[in-house]
Amino acid sequence: MRVTWVNQAFGDYRLPVYASLDRLLCGGLQVIYSATRTHPRVQKKVVQLLGSRAIGLPGERLLFTAGRPDSGFSNRHLEIPYQPRLASAIAATRPNVVIGEGFAKWTAAALFHRTLHGTPLVVSYQRTEHTERHSQWFRRAYRRMALRFVDVICCNGRLSAEYARRLGMPPDRIITGASAAEGDQLASRCAAITESQRAILKSRHGLAGRVFLYVGRLVKLKGLDHLLEAWARVGWGSELPDASLLLIGDGPERGSLSAMIDRLGLQNVRMLGAVDYDSLPPYYALADVFVIPTLEDNWSLVVPEAMTCGLPILSSIYNGCWPELVHDGINGFTFDPLDTTDLVRRLAFFGTHPECIIPMGQASRRIVAAFSPDRAAQSFLTACRQAISRRRRLAACG
Repeated sequence: MRVTWVNQAFGDYRLPVYASLDRLLCGGLQVIYSATRTHPRVQKKVVQLLGSRAIGLPGERLLFTAGRPDSGFSNRHLEIPYQPRLASAIAATRPNVVIGEGFAKWTAAALFHRTLHGTPLVVSYQRTEHTERHSQWFRRAYRRMALRFVDVICCNGRLSAEYARRLGMPPDRIITGASAAEGDQLASRCAAITESQRAILKSRHGLAGRVFLYVGRLVKLKGLDHLLEAWARVGWGSELPDASLLLIGDGPERGSLSAMIDRLGLQNVRMLGAVDYDSLPPYYALADVFVIPTLEDNWSLVVPEAMTCGLPILSSIYNGCWPELVHDGINGFTFDPLDTTDLVRRLAFFGTHPECIIPMGQASRRIVAAFSPDRAAQSFLTACRQAISRRRRLAACG
């Protein structure tokens, strides 16, 4: 089976899934991506993985753009890209199945190929009812129309599957399990960090006590102002033992967050800035708890990454991955970032119950083991086979 995955831009997280799916297909995976939008580091890795079957297309143009993307919130920004070589590149791979990412960007070319050639189409979908709560009517109308030409939709988890059903996709054409953490490689790199290395890194960044870690963009979407507000009310170093909050990432909110840290007098908060993906394992290793206060996320990939490294998770209820990955009281807790009292209570738990950190981290490892790249690849393979079967049935019916 030849499968062509059309993905305008992707990060390191997709590579293990591509590797697993390519093995299942016996070398039959082809990936078409933007050589302009995909990070050069990631392009180098995908070429090492797939060779000439990794097809980077330069020269993309924007036909239309509107709105502001800097907040990070869904549906606040609209752009219509045009890649003049995309349609011919898909056709040249002669696929048995095409996989598209979502309904926007390059998936329009995959839909065109499906209409013109009848090639089965699988869509990888991540959105949830919450992330789409402000979706404009024309976006919803386009998705419902596009679903008429999609054979199978492969969703991250329960919340995205529920939204796909609301859009009109029949349940028997929805498959879950599309997302994965890097897994063994990330865990082994974290485990290789010694206690002395951990102590040196903590000292270098002025971190004391238990370390709470956030990794991600510094944008309004991530709710970091709510986290800082709650952090200031916990009572670290007075009512509870010392603790530190380490924020890794960069973005347009860095200045305002830094000013907020100063205004609240938070001497136990550090902003590290952007860290390359390959350099993250030591920071996962030095942390005790991972926290993500997002106001909106499809499926935060940093959560399964942190779980793979053995960290308990504090996750916002607005994060699409929580039903599968965060089991309250088992490997962490969910919270409402808009409810400061709720977030304070969850943060303080690890100050009053430090003995729970290690067993909750171990539970994280057990839970996330079910979300491996091999499992995600198997979900996509199942989706591809189901899409082919559906097209054959439709053809037989005339």
